[in-house]
Amino acid sequence: MQPQPDDWRSPDADELLDALLDLQDRDEAAAFLRDLCTLGERRDLAQRWAVVRLLDAGLHYSEISRQTGASTATITRIASWLHHGEGGYRAALERARARGTVYPEAPAHSPAPRR
Repeated sequence: MQPQPDDWRSPDADELLDALLDLQDRDEAAAFLRDLCTLGERRDLAQRWAVVRLLDAGLHYSEISRQTGASTATITRIASWLHHGEGGYRAALERARARGTVYPEAPAHSPAPRR
C-alpha cells in the first residue's frame, strides 16, 4: 500500500506541532530546532524557506539555484507546494510580509513560476 500525503499526521506529529506552537520566541525556537534536527536538516529547512521567499519574489529558477545552492528539482518541488499545496507556505509568507521580513521586492501574490 502506498503512503498517503497525510500519513505523517500521527499523534506524535501532532505533539511536535503543539511543541512548536508553544515556543515563546526566536531563541527558544532555535534551541528546539538545534536539539531536534541535525545541522544538515536545519540548513535544508533554512534553504527551503529561502527558496520559497525567492519564488515569491518572482526570481527565475536558475537565479534561485545560484543564490541558494538548491537544485532546480528541489526548487520545482517547492514551487509546486507553494502554488498548489496546503497553503502553509502562503500563510507563512503573509505573516513574514506583515513583519517586513520577506524580500522587499516580493509581490503580494506570486506570479506564475518562471523556469
